[in-house]
Order: sequence, then C-alpha cells, then structure tokens
Amino acid sequence: MHNKITNWTASDDAMVENAIRRGATRRELLSMMLAGGVAMSAGGMILGRASSAIAATPKSGGHLKAAAWSSSTADTLDPAKASLSTDYVRCCALYNRLTFLDKSGNTQMELAEKIESTDAKTWTVKLRSGVTFHDGKSLTSADVVFSLKRHLDPAVGSKVNAIAKQITDVKAVDPTTVEITLANPNADLPTILAMHHFMIVQDGTTDFSKGIGTGAFKMGTFEPGVKSVFTRNPNYFKSGGAHVETFEFFAISDDNARVNALLSGDIHLAASIKPRSIRLVESQPGFAVSKTTSGNYTDLNIRLDMSPGDKADFVQGMKYITNREQIQKSALRGLAEIANDQPISPASRYHNADLKAKAYDPEKAKFHFNKAGVLGQKIPVITSDAATSGVEIATIIQQSAADIGMNLDVQRVPSDGYWSNYWLKAPIHFGDINPRPTPDILFSLLYASNAPWNESQYKSEKFDKMLIEARGLLDEAKRKEIYGQMQVMVSEEAGTIIPVYISNVDAITEKLKGLESNPLGGMMGYAFAEHVWLDA
Repeated sequence: MHNKITNWTASDDAMVENAIRRGATRRELLSMMLAGGVAMSAGGMILGRASSAIAATPKSGGHLKAAAWSSSTADTLDPAKASLSTDYVRCCALYNRLTFLDKSGNTQMELAEKIESTDAKTWTVKLRSGVTFHDGKSLTSADVVFSLKRHLDPAVGSKVNAIAKQITDVKAVDPTTVEITLANPNADLPTILAMHHFMIVQDGTTDFSKGIGTGAFKMGTFEPGVKSVFTRNPNYFKSGGAHVETFEFFAISDDNARVNALLSGDIHLAASIKPRSIRLVESQPGFAVSKTTSGNYTDLNIRLDMSPGDKADFVQGMKYITNREQIQKSALRGLAEIANDQPISPASRYHNADLKAKAYDPEKAKFHFNKAGVLGQKIPVITSDAATSGVEIATIIQQSAADIGMNLDVQRVPSDGYWSNYWLKAPIHFGDINPRPTPDILFSLLYASNAPWNESQYKSEKFDKMLIEARGLLDEAKRKEIYGQMQVMVSEEAGTIIPVYISNVDAITEKLKGLESNPLGGMMGYAFAEHVWLDA
C-alpha cells in the first residue's frame, strides 16, 4: 500500500474532525481511515490536518477574564475621552469604528462599506446597511455626523481634537452616506478613522454610562477604577459575533500580582507584563506569551535649543555612545527591535528599512564630545520609571560614556509629576511614546516645527513642507519615498535618540485562542475580546 490518498474528499476530512470532537481515539480514527483505503502514513497526515483545523475553529461560550495594568476613577465609556488601555478595551468591546487596522497594518472597512476620494480633501463614506445599536436603533449617517463633530467641540474634551481639527465639514448626504471635507488634502483619513477615539456613538448621546454602541458586547456593569462586565451582543452585524458569552475586565497594577492571578487560574490574560516575568510564565505548563512590536519606544531627548544640545557634535557623540544591542539585551531582555532614531517602526508599511542605526562607536563619540568641548564636564540627564526602562537605558549609556571620560550625571526623579515637570522641559530627558497608526500623526505630533510634543525642539522648514506634501498625496509610492527621506532627516538632524522599538508582551493561558498581534498595541490593538475564544 502506498502513501497516495485516493478518493479522499473534504467531506471525509469533516467526518474525521467530527469523530475527534466526539472523543474518538487515535486507533479508532486510523481504523476508520484504513477501512476507507487510506495508508497508515497518509492517515497520520490527515489526523494532523484535522487536529489543526479543530484547534483553529473558534468555540462558543465561556466567561473571559482579563487584567490590564492601569485604571482610575476617571475611567470612561466615552470614546472621545478614552486615555488608558482599559478605556480602549472597553470601547472596542462596545463600539465600532468606520475602519480598523488589520494585523499587517492595512486599513479595512468596519462600519463603512467604502470610503472614497478623488482629491484626498472631500471624502464620501458609504455605511453598511443592517447595523443596529444595542437598543435596537439602526445606524444612520446622523450617528456618524454627530460622532465626528463631537471631537471639534471644545466642551467635549476629545483627546483627538488636534487631529480632528482638519475636518471643516461633516454632512449627511442620505441615511447611509456621509461627506467629510478637510481643510487640506489628507490621504490618511481612512486610517485616522481607525483610531480608538473615532468610535461611532448614537446621535445625541450625552449619557455614556450605558455604553450603547454597535459593538460585539453590551454593557453589563461598569464600575470606574474597579471592573467592567460585558455580555455578548446577539444581534451583532458581523457573522458569528463574539465567541465568548461574557467578558470581565479590570486592572491589577502590580506586575507580580497580575502574573500570579494568571498562573492561579483567576484570569485568562495578564496584559503588558515586564520582561523579568516572562521566564516564570513560560516555565509553567499551560501558559504562553503573546508578543507585539507595534512601535512604542522610550527615547532620550536632547533639546537643540539648550546647552549642551545646541552643539551638534554633542548630539552626534550621544548617538555614537548609545549601545543599542546592550539596551536590547540587558534593559529589555531581548524584547525589542533595534531602532534607527526615528519613530516609524517596522510595523508600518512606510518604515525605511534602508536607514541603518548608528553603530556603537566610543572612539567616534569621543571625537565629537571633544569637538563640542564637553568631555569631562558634568552633564545632567533626567530619567524616571515613568518612561519604560528609562532608568536602565540611562544607566547603560552612562557607563559607556564613563569609559571614554564623559561624565553623564543621571538623575532619577519620581514617576509622579514626571510628565508635567520634566518631559519636554529638561535639557536632556526621557520620553515614552505609544504607537500611532500613520507617519503623518507621529511627525505632526513630535517633529513638525509647531508640533505640540516636539521633544528635541527640532525645526526644519524643508521637513514641514515635505510633511504637508506627503499628507495630500494619493500616490502611495511617492508618499513612501517622501516618508523615507523624512525618517533620514529625523535620524540625522533631530535630538531624539530612539535606540529600540519595544515589544509589548501579554501573558495568556493556553486555553485562550485566537490572539494575534496588531500595530495599534497589545491585546490585539485592545480589541481582543471580540476575536478570541476559550478552549475548555
């Protein structure tokens, strides 16, 4: 008898899968296939295929419990005001966006059926039909107009007001069509609408405590700073809907306590665990880690308008004395990718892979420090635990600098008040930047001459012009080329040192299936509850 499978069909595969689900033993299954004329070796292959298919088939039911790392009494169900991971997770469960980003960073349609423009300035949004809110009302263009206009009202306090300001008009053309007009062309609009804050809420909503959206879950109980419980929405517009019946979400701020809650079986997912906890999780049978490198980073900021950053050679010296490999291995225990001093990570399709990171070179660093006249001077560097691994990164750079006679005075300040008292203010200090979905948002926020978070006070007229040009281009190849050049400019000219892109690690029980990475961050871009299932 040979290995070739003859007369074996998809319905035979289904028969084997059903037999596995009923609890048939391997011997029984092989006997069944032998009777059907399948060779023993081929039978093993069919069994493997059937087992994989079953493992990847979502199961319905169960109560999903997950813990994040931060919450507060200011927790909100208003997407416009969402600011913590716990807010994003709740909003992703209750509401939907017009678009969403898939695991490859591509923009997909969600509540919108299509979004089109011929000039990147006037956009037509066609809505899906048959979508209803949790209270039974149908989704219409009025809901979209209301949701988008809220971000422009200063009284709302939207976290994306600065981004939304480019919208000059939003109007309903008919019940399923919306027209959005921008002040200037922006080809990124469909991607911008995938940000968590742009969830669509019901027209006229002022009370957000009920969380009435179109999402995969309905609000059960919501106790700000304590916990949230959700129930599956039986009328969800996506086929199949959520897999779990109920979902409970809360925060455990202490990393060890969060990991212990997972290992003791109290939760199915412990979000964003620290590198030191990973070995413990992986050493326990039945548990695993899910890694996402989506573009968050801790950077060392040297203000170019203050001493010693006003000397270009000092900045160059700092870039050469930064040992990226050691930071990756020691400070982040391998959970990072080497970065090249600019904010567009490999998770973005616009990442310039040809731009190489500056190699660690103490001799070149010494040359530049000498030229700047700072060698031997005491230079203060402000760091804090508020920036992920900021203290460890500062210590590594300090030690490397000491080896060539450079005296970096690392000052560790408390987390409390760090962002208001030191970030953007001290001559040399650390930042901590979360992923953003487009280069335009990152550059506008951090590197344009008028950027609100211009960490190193980088100013370039040429850069500003390129930013506006790329924003309005519908030609993808040309945009990629311009963004590539802008990444080179930031890497070479700005005073920000971005040594690595940091990986986010969520720890999970192996009973939790379907979790994937996403460029918007850990926990599947905070939208995991809709997609995962529990394998009993």
